[in-house]
Amino acid sequence: MKTRLLTAFLSLAFLVAKAQNPKKMNTHQQDSTAITQALEEYYFKGLYNGDISTLRKILYPGTLLFGDIKGQPYAKTLEQYLDGVAHRQTPKDSGKPFKGTILSIEVINSIAFAKVNIKMYDFNYYDLLSFHKIDNRWVIVNKMLTDVTE
Repeated sequence: MKTRLLTAFLSLAFLVAKAQNPKKMNTHQQDSTAITQALEEYYFKGLYNGDISTLRKILYPGTLLFGDIKGQPYAKTLEQYLDGVAHRQTPKDSGKPFKGTILSIEVINSIAFAKVNIKMYDFNYYDLLSFHKIDNRWVIVNKMLTDVTE
């Protein structure tokens, strides 16, 4: 009986060790780090400064945006969204607090999603951002957003 238990334990330990491939986990950590850097350098800074050229570095052409703002449906193409960003007062110039926070990132092969919170103007946005790794670069391919009252 002890031999069977020991054999089963060693077999299970081998399977667990094999399932937790350190190289694969490292890759996911590197991808999460790359997404974090892209969000901080391009997404948050682009939003704060109202800089559409910076936002274009992380938003893939053809990205669609959906959600609701103050309970009203929101649906825009990337170009409609960037036009709005270009023609509004920037959060930087508004004098109101701005804060972008990454709440979570999940990577699965060449796709990922990030949940972020953005406080700007008088809004408290939650964005769910879908990413795809294209040409070895993580880009947002879909944005879903909503605002909540605190």
